[in-house]
Amino acid sequence: MASGPDIITYIGVPLAVLGVAPIIYNTISTIATVMKVKRMLRRGRLAGITRGDVINHVIEVELPRYTIAPLHREEHYKEYWGLCDYPSKIPGGSWTIFNWKCHKIGLKTQRIDYTDQLRQPQAEIGFEELISFLLDLGAIPSANGFRMLRGSGLWVPIGTPLLLSPDGHETVLTIAPLDDSDGNLSLAVKWSTNWGMRDQSSLPPYWVLIKGLPAQPSADGDNPETIVPKPVEETTEESAKTDGNDTLVTKTAKYIPTIEEAIPAIRCQIGINGLIAAIPDDFDPQLFDQLSIGHLEIDDMNTNTTGIWFASAITAFGTSSQTILWNYKIPSDILGFAKKDSIPCGILVLLGVVGESATPEWATQYDDDGEKREEQRKKLKEQSRAMMKENQLPPDQKAAAIRERQLKSHDDWVESLNTTRRRDAQRVETRMVEAVQSPKWDNKLVAEHNLAWLKKEGHVEESHDLKRAVEVLLWRMVNDPKITGDLVTLLDSWKAFVDSGGIRRVDYQILKENQVAFANASLLVTIIEDSVSAALGSLAMDLQECIRVWRKVRLG
Repeated sequence: MASGPDIITYIGVPLAVLGVAPIIYNTISTIATVMKVKRMLRRGRLAGITRGDVINHVIEVELPRYTIAPLHREEHYKEYWGLCDYPSKIPGGSWTIFNWKCHKIGLKTQRIDYTDQLRQPQAEIGFEELISFLLDLGAIPSANGFRMLRGSGLWVPIGTPLLLSPDGHETVLTIAPLDDSDGNLSLAVKWSTNWGMRDQSSLPPYWVLIKGLPAQPSADGDNPETIVPKPVEETTEESAKTDGNDTLVTKTAKYIPTIEEAIPAIRCQIGINGLIAAIPDDFDPQLFDQLSIGHLEIDDMNTNTTGIWFASAITAFGTSSQTILWNYKIPSDILGFAKKDSIPCGILVLLGVVGESATPEWATQYDDDGEKREEQRKKLKEQSRAMMKENQLPPDQKAAAIRERQLKSHDDWVESLNTTRRRDAQRVETRMVEAVQSPKWDNKLVAEHNLAWLKKEGHVEESHDLKRAVEVLLWRMVNDPKITGDLVTLLDSWKAFVDSGGIRRVDYQILKENQVAFANASLLVTIIEDSVSAALGSLAMDLQECIRVWRKVRLG
């Protein structure tokens, strides 16, 4: 029969071992998990602190939280246009696929049991900076994604794409879970080397490219200067001939074909406060010297409206060119002015821009030929009566009557001239009043007729449409302060009489004396008006509104 000590030995010892086994298991499991976590951190080049509680099988991981921003496009172009060599594979670290400018803002402590619970803290980044950077690389915005984000905010479904790959088939930027977002918009990013990227020569966001006109022929009618290299000469007597000036001419002279003058272009950077820089678009970086833009800068007091008009026009030009991201906000008063129909069709007739037959009936019609015939009939009748009476008079009275009739005829002729002059002056006044009161045309219709007039007068090339004419005009505004000044003066006058209730005679005189500037100004006003209709409900407006609402986002 077993004794008490035997029972304790055979039963108690196994039970004790079973009680220690979980501790041993937790210890081994915790150490293994900690080592695996450290390997994951080393692989992603992450500086983290890992601690393990072997008794409770709890692992604590401290990882830094960063605020990030894109690198400088020019100074760090290799890193800017390349992917990171050691991206993190830990969930939440999708942002590490790119090279960033990072700033540590704190630590985040996580308690995990297994490695698949480990999350890398999301990085904080400006939403506008992120979108600009990815668009610069070549990503394509998703109209549906930004429309949903604008309408639903944080309730937009996870996985909704905001940006697509350059080919449009895969996602680049998507909505991520809100686990680590602290109430901010949570996003995830990815990129593949198979998609390809744009390069340093590509036009970045917030920049607009405007093309001018090639060099014009010289005043003597010669063609623009072309580059012609010296001919290759043979020294043999058989190949050498001389002309009348004893100049050596060879059979083997070869010339490069005439090179046409390239169309000059300017890259304009538009910021919140208008034009920031204007740089010639050239492939040689040494020629990227900024142009003088002092006449186009916006002053703090807004006393000079030149910069405002230019920034508004070039922003509108870029917007209608499918540019979806811009900095400058066109002032509401200029937008309101551009949307108003302000030029009566009769004024365009008086300026010689439109034929009266092409407008609705607005002026009083006069039957001058009928009135003239009736007046001549009355005069002939009166003259016939007077001559009949003269024939019945004695000779001495007849001669006096004839002289009186002739004198009266001369006086009537003088009075008729004065009456006609007064009538014509009154008609001019009446026509002016009727022209001012005639139906007002839409700004786009006004611009179309003005463009045709500019072409007829030789101010715009025949092949240019409205968009191209505006582009050349913006290019000229950058290069010619005088043209800019004349144009802005006219725009200010135009806006002033619209704000005052309508056009007057003095305003018509201003338009007539500066008709070329008025015609060019109508092109700019129309491009601004087009940008308003193009932006309403568009991808650009959705994107801009999302950027306004979500200043900072969490990327992971």
